[in-house]
Amino acid sequence: MFNINDIKNGITFLFEGNIYTVIEFQHVKPGKGAAFVKAKIRNLRTGSIVEKTFNTSIKLEKAMITKQNMQYLYNTGDIYYFMNMETYEQIELSRDQIGEDANYLIENLSVNITFYEGEMLGMELPEKITYTVTHTEPAVKGNTTNNALKEAVMENGLMVKVPLFIEQGEQIVVSTKDGKYDSRA
Repeated sequence: MFNINDIKNGITFLFEGNIYTVIEFQHVKPGKGAAFVKAKIRNLRTGSIVEKTFNTSIKLEKAMITKQNMQYLYNTGDIYYFMNMETYEQIELSRDQIGEDANYLIENLSVNITFYEGEMLGMELPEKITYTVTHTEPAVKGNTTNNALKEAVMENGLMVKVPLFIEQGEQIVVSTKDGKYDSRA
């Protein structure tokens, strides 16, 4: 348990049967009336972000979140297999649990998976991942407008817009924040 006055960014807590993490907060002390804490919090189960106002006398229960570094092995259909690199224990996650992050997975990729009492809450991808371009159209001479892009298919099927000079077989770095080309590897 902790007092709401001790709130910090990144702290995780239980509230109304859900697990939240604090994104940002503000202590407010109006001229009249009691002080309160205004917080922007993310529900770790649904990913939704809400703003809540808490009375300063409230106490919240800390949620003990564990992060495990795991390696993506492979998938069969909508089931994805990961291995804990310390214990070699394997877990299966469904496409629904992983969501859009599944588009970025390639074999042997290291990810952090967040758990609360055995329940998988989320997956953190590296900020940038290196892929091999398996298919892209050759650049057309004379097509040199500024920032001209073409589509390229990565080894895992991910489609990325790349500059015209990128060719099939090259390795490129893609940002997992927006799915855009970052640089050559």
